[in-house]
Amino acid sequence: MVALLLLQAMASLYLPNLTADIINNGVARGDLGYIWRIGGVMLAVAMAQGLIAIVAVYFASGTAMSVGRDLRARVYERVQGFSVREMNRFGTPSLITRNTNDVQQLQLFVQLALTIMVIAPITGIGGVILALSENVTLSALLAVIVPLMAAVIVTLTVIAVPLFQSMQVKIDRINQVLREQISGIRVIRAFIRAGYERERFQAANADLTSTALRVNRIFAAAFPSLLVIMNLSTITVVWFGGHLIGSGQMPIGNLIAFISYILQILMSVMMAVMIVVFLPRAAACAVRLEEVVNTAPSIDDPITPVLPGSRSGVIEFQDVTFGYPGGERPVLQELSLTMRPGQTTAIIGGTGSGKTTMINLIPRFFDITAGALCVDGVDVRKQVLEDLWSGIGLVPQRAYLFQGTVASNLRFGKVDATDADLWHALEIAQARDFVAAMPGQLEAPVDQGGTNLSGGQRQRLAIARALVKRPRIYLLDDCLSALDAGTDARLRAALKSETREASLVIVSQRVTSILHADHIVVLDAGRIVGAGTHAELMVACAPYQEIVASQLGEEAVA
Repeated sequence: MVALLLLQAMASLYLPNLTADIINNGVARGDLGYIWRIGGVMLAVAMAQGLIAIVAVYFASGTAMSVGRDLRARVYERVQGFSVREMNRFGTPSLITRNTNDVQQLQLFVQLALTIMVIAPITGIGGVILALSENVTLSALLAVIVPLMAAVIVTLTVIAVPLFQSMQVKIDRINQVLREQISGIRVIRAFIRAGYERERFQAANADLTSTALRVNRIFAAAFPSLLVIMNLSTITVVWFGGHLIGSGQMPIGNLIAFISYILQILMSVMMAVMIVVFLPRAAACAVRLEEVVNTAPSIDDPITPVLPGSRSGVIEFQDVTFGYPGGERPVLQELSLTMRPGQTTAIIGGTGSGKTTMINLIPRFFDITAGALCVDGVDVRKQVLEDLWSGIGLVPQRAYLFQGTVASNLRFGKVDATDADLWHALEIAQARDFVAAMPGQLEAPVDQGGTNLSGGQRQRLAIARALVKRPRIYLLDDCLSALDAGTDARLRAALKSETREASLVIVSQRVTSILHADHIVVLDAGRIVGAGTHAELMVACAPYQEIVASQLGEEAVA
């Protein structure tokens, strides 16, 4: 491609020389044949130049698109390995902007750079050499013209770079506000905050618009300045060149060629300015993308992984302490317990006691601060993450479903599951009846987030999704809250039978959901304050008695 651009530049530099030949040797002598002959050569060179330009732009576009594709893939792969810590550091809106708008800016810059940035220096330097060969005296004007244009370009760069960096941050802000307003549209309407949210968006939009206008005004002033320099340069060349022609020191054809070379030099500078327009923003985008790509996930596979001797699903907390980065005190402190296969372990406690955090430590969404957390006898920090995750079926608090069908969501953890497997999982999760009643049944459409389903339906489908995977560890994080008491009881009974060879861990706020668990763990302020069966806790654990009394009444405690 560089060779093609070199040929294009050489062709453009050769055309003024042919023009001078026609004027000096054809027009001046009245030789019509010479004019036709050289004119034909000029036409052929111009056509070849145009064809080469088309081919070069074609390849440059392909290269730029490939760069954009690879950048998006690199950012996506890196983000997929991020832990919650890195996600919180960058923020979802910023990561979306970086993988879309930032990549597009770099893609556009690469396309222009592969054409303009290559051809402009060749044309400019070649034009200077050929202008000197035509007339050294007139070429002295370049010592004034080029520094003036360079000063304009440098000024543009110095002023524009900070503004473009600011623009990308403000685009992040626009995405953040818009994302919040779309996701929270029901809350906004329920609290009659549409006016406030509209003002908040308009403020962010006006801030971005103001910065963009400042950038555009700078470039709006720059281009006329460069055109003034270019036009004054042409006038000056014609003025001094006319005196040289009048004194016989320079043929008129050479003056025409010299003017063409000067224009080519100035056009090269103008093309460089076009690159300068995109360079600051592309540089700012490159820095932001580099931040993502060069950020090493805080949770990654160990250098020397250890494979468990057996995969039974045993979970052991050994004096586990955990605190969030920057937190004043640990969220969980000195937890010690064992969760065994064939046993239902329930975790209950007040709001903020650390129940969900405790569950999230098992699949290593966070790394513990002290102690050891073992799955199948091996510390989770020494296991390959995908091997660890392959044995865990997680049902989070927010039952998120993906856009597609019921079947595609259920097969999320096991792509080769049969329809019979799906119906069996739906039956255990008490979801068979409503799925069978949907148009299309397993192929019934599911909107993004499952917004076309009720909360209870989403929870049951999320449980069925975990059941289809058939893991050795089930983690149910308060995922029965939207179910009525009857459905809750039937689902728990079916789950106990289905998961008798796996470890079943249930986090719940409702006492009725964990009454019959084999082992109940009571958390309070990040510590285990009680452990045992319901009957044992009712005798020996005051915090558990308070929870039961608040939900079932004082008579349940008595």
